[in-house]
Amino acid sequence: MTKVIINGSKGRMGEALLRCGEGNPDIEVVACIDIGDDLPGAIAQADGVIDFSFHEVTRPVAELCAAQKKALVIGTTGHSDEDKAAILKLQSEIPIVWASNYSTGVNTLFWLTRKAAEVLGPGFDLEVIEMHHRLKRDAPSGTAATLAEILTEVRKVSLEKEMRYGRKGILGERTDSEIGMHSLRGGDVVGDHTVVYAGNGERLELTHKAASRDTFANGALHAAIWACGQVPGLYSMENVLGLD
Repeated sequence: MTKVIINGSKGRMGEALLRCGEGNPDIEVVACIDIGDDLPGAIAQADGVIDFSFHEVTRPVAELCAAQKKALVIGTTGHSDEDKAAILKLQSEIPIVWASNYSTGVNTLFWLTRKAAEVLGPGFDLEVIEMHHRLKRDAPSGTAATLAEILTEVRKVSLEKEMRYGRKGILGERTDSEIGMHSLRGGDVVGDHTVVYAGNGERLELTHKAASRDTFANGALHAAIWACGQVPGLYSMENVLGLD
């Protein structure tokens, strides 16, 4: 049985992780940590940490895991470049699963997005649309950002130069190389993501809609079990699911 600590346990995802962990015979949640709790005092009893707290917290959590040789599953988004670089340096010390989304369906969407972009080629215009609940802090979502990264990798274009985050005013005609990104916020939407391939005379849309955070929680728990059996390194959910 894999022993894990849930960091960010009082948040929406933390509550889902605890609920799903209680129903998973392969997981024992040994501590639930949130603001003000003692993670350093609890970490010795765990095999790994699942962090769904805030992006500002992830770096010190990662450094603590590295010092204690504990596996880490990162579910936060919106990290600064400096924090990303610092966390990535720790991959030589512990196994880290870092994914923008832990849903099996979304990771299948990542795979399909790449394949569709390869098959359809440059003749199709690319747009990404995402919608989340009104309380989400960052935009675009980490999942949408991953979709954009996949598309720019296939097209071999610069993410920084070719992304268009919404459009306003007289911008001229759409260029062949740009990729649109649109973020919608409202209500209690768990997470919707659509990749649009718009060609002349036809349009393909790949969509994933999440109805429950349990989808992400179960994926993160699976990732934690998997990570605790790996050598140090940086892994994605595609690695966990064998889609790489």
